[in-house]
Amino acid sequence: MAEPVRRRALFVTPEAPYPMVGGGALRAASLLEYLARSHSVDAIVFRAPGAGIDFPSGLIDRLLVIDLPRHSKHRAARALRNGHRLLRRSPPLIDRFAGFGSLIAAFLKDRPPYDLAVVEHFWCAPYWEQIGARCRRTILDLHNIESAWHLGCGRASDWPHSLAHGVFHRAALDLERQWLPRYSLLLAASAPDAQRVSSIAPQARVAIYPNTIPLIDLPAREEQDNIVFSGTLEYEPNRTAVRYFSSQIWPGLERRWPNLKWRLVGRAPEAVERYIRGCPRIECTGAVDDAIAHLATAKVAVVPLLSGSGTRLKIIEAWAAGTPVVSTSLGAEGLPALDGQNMLLADGSESFTRAVSRLLEFAGERERIGRAGRAQYEREFTWDAAWGALDRDLGPIFNT
Repeated sequence: MAEPVRRRALFVTPEAPYPMVGGGALRAASLLEYLARSHSVDAIVFRAPGAGIDFPSGLIDRLLVIDLPRHSKHRAARALRNGHRLLRRSPPLIDRFAGFGSLIAAFLKDRPPYDLAVVEHFWCAPYWEQIGARCRRTILDLHNIESAWHLGCGRASDWPHSLAHGVFHRAALDLERQWLPRYSLLLAASAPDAQRVSSIAPQARVAIYPNTIPLIDLPAREEQDNIVFSGTLEYEPNRTAVRYFSSQIWPGLERRWPNLKWRLVGRAPEAVERYIRGCPRIECTGAVDDAIAHLATAKVAVVPLLSGSGTRLKIIEAWAAGTPVVSTSLGAEGLPALDGQNMLLADGSESFTRAVSRLLEFAGERERIGRAGRAQYEREFTWDAAWGALDRDLGPIFNT
């Protein structure tokens, strides 16, 4: 008897899911692996200069790699580039991934129609023009709400960056109103983001697909006298958080706890070097293979975010490590954050300093809150938990 024909899916992403480093890669990989359980998957992946792509064997059938042009990261070159984008009202990452429609159309031209297409990030949403006619259903996975991201970054920035974010906020909002309604389904990372989507595009169908990580065993906790901030340090909300913590919170902790170190775990430490220069008790690891292992050595994971959208993998990874978290309310937005139970919430530098000091002082409190965070992760924030919710709530969209 012939085997049944598998459904066909197209997966489009502006960053390679593998290696799974960073929140964007983890979220994309979770959806790709969910799709591959029931579909034959073709993928279109954008590749930055020097970036690697390493899909697990057998996960996808056909792959189109679109190589992005090299962009200088020098501050003057970046300023000039973004100045041109301001004049054209083209948000930076949407502009970065634009202009490759002919390559995508050529790749799709001789392929049979797809049952489903999943597009990662709003940055690639305009490629619905090439994809929509070739797919029965189209799904856009919104890692962030781009307009809200720019609005928040503008509020946390000084002039002239605040002015630029204001222009990009309005431009992104116009583009969201144009493209969001065209997709069969929109996936948001949290309930607040889903509400934002519904206010922008009331006619669109939106569902929540949380950020998650694969289930891992609780790592051995070998506490050192340090606190940890994790994340890609060139990402603007993370840069702003490091600037805020280093100027407003770290000095008080440094005075009270003379042996304490603050460890920054993540790639591109040069992006925050000017904020921590001359501070011998601040350490940068650079890129690491396993952020959770580093979190498991910390007494506290700090999340002093002042801007951003979506939900923070850094909190989920700290929960997985059993490490207690202190976060701003915005940093914990979209997560089931229970102050005093599975984390401590602290807004304002004095409140944040007191919360971190409370956990540094009381080992039993650290253990209790870390254990509650670990239980939250096991219940709600593993891939299996997210996939079960997709099967239950969106099975007809993904699997028919």
